[in-house]
Amino acid sequence: MTARLLLEDGTLFEGLHFGASGESFGEVVFNTGMTGYQEVLTDPSYYGQMVTMTYPLIGNYGCTIDDLESTRSHVRGLIVREYEPVPSHFKSESSIHDFLVREGVVAIAGIDTRQLTRILRVHGTMRGVITSLDTPLEELKRKLLDYTLPTDQIAHVTTKAAYRLPGEGLRVVLLDFGVKMGVLRSLRARGCDVVVMPAYSTAQEIMAWGPRGVMMSNGPGDPADLPEIVDTLRELIGRVPIFGICMGHQLLCLARGAQTEKLRFGHRGVNHPVKDLRTGRVYMTSQNHGYVVKESSLQDTGLLLTHINQNDGTVEGVWLKQESAFSVQYHPEARPGPDDSDALFDEFIQLMEQFSRGGVAHV
Repeated sequence: MTARLLLEDGTLFEGLHFGASGESFGEVVFNTGMTGYQEVLTDPSYYGQMVTMTYPLIGNYGCTIDDLESTRSHVRGLIVREYEPVPSHFKSESSIHDFLVREGVVAIAGIDTRQLTRILRVHGTMRGVITSLDTPLEELKRKLLDYTLPTDQIAHVTTKAAYRLPGEGLRVVLLDFGVKMGVLRSLRARGCDVVVMPAYSTAQEIMAWGPRGVMMSNGPGDPADLPEIVDTLRELIGRVPIFGICMGHQLLCLARGAQTEKLRFGHRGVNHPVKDLRTGRVYMTSQNHGYVVKESSLQDTGLLLTHINQNDGTVEGVWLKQESAFSVQYHPEARPGPDDSDALFDEFIQLMEQFSRGGVAHV
């Protein structure tokens, strides 16, 4: 079967259909990772997006329950140069085609993903539609122009009710903006008693659990669309140590008066170099975001810049010393990606211990 990918600027790609049948709309983005396609498909931060994998062969090692980052796929579509229908790996439980069919994700293969990526790099991410149907082109264009990107993505990916993952260590309340399993695994590996709470929980509801620290997860969408959560964070800052990643990082900065802006094509991949200004060391990081904190807006907020992206100089981390809070734009849980920054979870543990003793926190 054939499939088509149409971009909002009128660019049309024709290729081969795989995965679920039908028609799907979303924001077209690209990911530069060579592996990790199943983690990408199940990362809630990709809600509402169609992901182009720049690596040319996808599906060769199949899919397995061990590589899930959430209980379902959140992407609106998958775009690849070539997919492998017969995987070869001892852990493989199904092909990527069968996985996409089960998850209802429409996909297209056989197109020039290098050309598509160049278009997105030059003109920025844009709306698109993947279809395996015989919809007339003009009708498809009209439907695409009428499509609007959702502004309530986090409401679709956050937990509906609080739940606890018992542990013998420090209690951490994790605000779920679209948390990945890798974040939970990293906290559990350190013995934390984790309480996962809905994104729109109040400060009173959060503190009622008696947390020694609060962690704010990754998540999809524009952080500026979440003023209620920003207000909640303002109430929490200074009362308890805070660690934010990705969306959590952006919301922490907004709560202190900084500003965010949309990147032209975002950072999505597993090989982004980030410099730690505290030590001068450069880490390879896993990233997935379309928005970034404006460095110029950090002035007079109390936020100290701690990390920068070596590719484009954008903000990758901040530290709020007096209030015992810090955050990074990238994914230290590294699923998929390198685990260079895994020690940030240890720093969070140390911060909570120091805060409990009433000492001066150092991160």
